[in-house]
Amino acid sequence: MTGKNSTNIGFEKQIWDAACVLWGHIPATEYRKVIIGLIFLRYISSSFEKRYQELVAEGDGFEDDRDAYIEENIFYVPEEARWNVIASAAHTPEIGKIIDNAMRTIEKENTSLKNVLPKNYASPDLDKRVLGDVVDLFTNMDMKDTEDSKDLLGRTYEYCIQQFAAHEGVKGGEFYTPASIVKTIVAILKPYKNCRVYDPCCGSGGMFVQSAKFIQAHSGKRGEIAVYGQESNADTWKMAKMNMAIRGIDANFGPYHADTFFNDLHPTLKADFIMANEAVICGLTPEKACNFKEFAA
Repeated sequence: MTGKNSTNIGFEKQIWDAACVLWGHIPATEYRKVIIGLIFLRYISSSFEKRYQELVAEGDGFEDDRDAYIEENIFYVPEEARWNVIASAAHTPEIGKIIDNAMRTIEKENTSLKNVLPKNYASPDLDKRVLGDVVDLFTNMDMKDTEDSKDLLGRTYEYCIQQFAAHEGVKGGEFYTPASIVKTIVAILKPYKNCRVYDPCCGSGGMFVQSAKFIQAHSGKRGEIAVYGQESNADTWKMAKMNMAIRGIDANFGPYHADTFFNDLHPTLKADFIMANEAVICGLTPEKACNFKEFAA
């Protein structure tokens, strides 16, 4: 990938710097959940709105048909969960409850997101005035083009994850592997169109994102990859699910978080590539992959 999509400067940093108004207002453990959840909610609402306007323009009356969105790999967003509703309530005392309800409604309408989205915005520990300022920040994002917004939100998501990891020190390694290492692993293995990629300790899913980028850069399309993985940390598992959804990558991370060593959620999987940044890969049996290459950082 070249051009604006290969860098982590400019817009992403502005988002991060502005979002840092939250520091000191909420517990550090909650900060990541607040920002990641809002990035996700803003993206799926933007994608929905773009498709909604297309359907209205077509004039066939399908703008409220869930299938018209699902067939385009777009999450259906009920009216009460759409960003314009959230934005209009940004500076009201109820903003936290409105966002939490939006998350619950989206999960109910999209079963793949069940128990994934954060619902901590009504917490008394979260200053609602500050939360409203952050909502304003995301409201002002330019979302005119769906594909560009996918890249924009994906890059912003990844940049924020990187910054969370830097601020959390050693613990940050649980969900983020430095981009240079991920790119090196993927470049060596060279995943190809329609291959199966497996990461037994997937963290926030960086290996999968880079693999999808690699395939797209070599004459493929973004979605032409099948990814499988699992993650033992509940919050990180949710982060990975949202990361794949923002990128439009169909992923199977199992129905819940689990430790690969003690509860393998993909016991019959035969993968083309196995990637990991932990020694956990050494515990895999030969039967786990068929004609695969493996690389562990």
